[in-house]
Amino acid sequence: MAMAALCLMLGGCVGGVMDFGGDTPKVDRSISTGTIPNEPEKRSDQDTVRNAVSSADLEKLGPSPVPWANTTTGSAGVINSISEDRSNGVICRVFVTSRHAYDGIAKFYGRTCLAGDGQWQLVNFDKQS
Repeated sequence: MAMAALCLMLGGCVGGVMDFGGDTPKVDRSISTGTIPNEPEKRSDQDTVRNAVSSADLEKLGPSPVPWANTTTGSAGVINSISEDRSNGVICRVFVTSRHAYDGIAKFYGRTCLAGDGQWQLVNFDKQS
């Protein structure tokens, strides 16, 4: 008899934990999610590279590489080539850079152009395979 009572009590504990014969679990609607934010680290690195490319004195620089580092993200790299293009009356600079970041090392092709307001705008920043 004592053994039967013990089995019933243990069965109730296990059954309660595993929801045997219990009510269907309810969805917790108190949890809400938001949109995934834009990658500010990536944008910050792009801005850092754009600034390095646009401020480079190409006549003095020649074929020398330009190192860059972003203290905000910890990323760094080397701009291996920069060339200026003045087609269609717009000054643009085409460049190739490496990016060493927490997610690995990658090579990027980019293009930044001087806008009418005197600010450089990054037109392309494409990861190469």
